Amino acid sequence: MKNFKLIIAIVVLTSLIACNDKKTRQYQYMPDMYESIPYDVDAENGLGGNPVNSRPVAGTIPRGGTPSYDIPDTIEGYELAKTTLKSPLEKNEKNLDNGKKMYTIYCISCHGKKGAGQGYLATSEKFAGIPNYKDRDITEGSIYHVLMHGKNLMGSHSGQLTYKERWQIAQYVEVLRADLLK
Repeated sequence: MKNFKLIIAIVVLTSLIACNDKKTRQYQYMPDMYESIPYDVDAENGLGGNPVNSRPVAGTIPRGGTPSYDIPDTIEGYELAKTTLKSPLEKNEKNLDNGKKMYTIYCISCHGKKGAGQGYLATSEKFAGIPNYKDRDITEGSIYHVLMHGKNLMGSHSGQLTYKERWQIAQYVEVLRADLLK
């Protein structure tokens, strides 16, 4: 019991000393975690003293990253994407379900539930000329390209959607277009 009282007294005294002034920083435990020393990767030898962190190998993708999209935002780039770009994702229910969910969030207000260009913004006459997927000659590559760069009044969605989500939407739009063509 005597040791217990001593331990309580030490804990109380320590917390009073440690918490005495909230306006100034107290003792800093492990200061290197707060003030890191960066490597200079542009040093004279090009390595900055740390060859492991100097430069990534050409053509590599960082962990969690996506392949770069090098097709330009031009008419020729659109045609190139339309003819050559193919989805790397397997066409399955999981991808289509997420594509539908993303379409509902980002596309339905203009293109409508069925892709006929009769979304809320079209029917309320906020925007005119929203295309019907049935009237367009589109492929998964052209859909992905438009999601990346935008087209006409539609802006780019590359900042809102991940690499995988863009391909999932492209797959779902192809399903909507096939339903419209029936």
